[in-house]
Amino acid sequence: MNGPAFNPPGGGQQMVDPSTAAAVKNMQMIMESCPGKTVVSGVMGFALGGAFGLFMASMQYDTPIHTSTTAAEITSLLCVNSSSAVSKIWDLAPIPRPKNFSKVGAIFAGTECCVEGFRAKNDLKNGVIAGCITGGVLAAPAGPQAAAVGCAGFAAFSLAIDSYMRRPSDGD
Repeated sequence: MNGPAFNPPGGGQQMVDPSTAAAVKNMQMIMESCPGKTVVSGVMGFALGGAFGLFMASMQYDTPIHTSTTAAEITSLLCVNSSSAVSKIWDLAPIPRPKNFSKVGAIFAGTECCVEGFRAKNDLKNGVIAGCITGGVLAAPAGPQAAAVGCAGFAAFSLAIDSYMRRPSDGD
């Protein structure tokens, strides 16, 4: 094993061939660049949104509880039509969620990276500014009032999450 808690045998130095070292350096450069962060956030948002969409779609089928039918009719209806109803929902429902998660992740990550590069600081203000821009851009089609509320809401949520994630741990 290798890592901070596990030193490799032989004094801590590990032999790495030059091609592997170059590949690692290139991957680090891509992941530290704003376009790289934006693309990775968009792809990961799409994957998370797809998983979330499939899960929510499986929970979202209509049951005829509100109608006045007998229990036998409900049971036969659920057994026969539930698979077709769920497949229809799975065909339609998961599509918007991955797109939306991807859009939110890409816009926020790209904006935060650009703000961080422009300010040359890594602090809570970057997330708040990026959250405000992201919320405003996503809510802008609904009008200026919605854009202002989206800006404030996304900035507040970003501040709350960043404050929680940056707090000192108990071990320090």
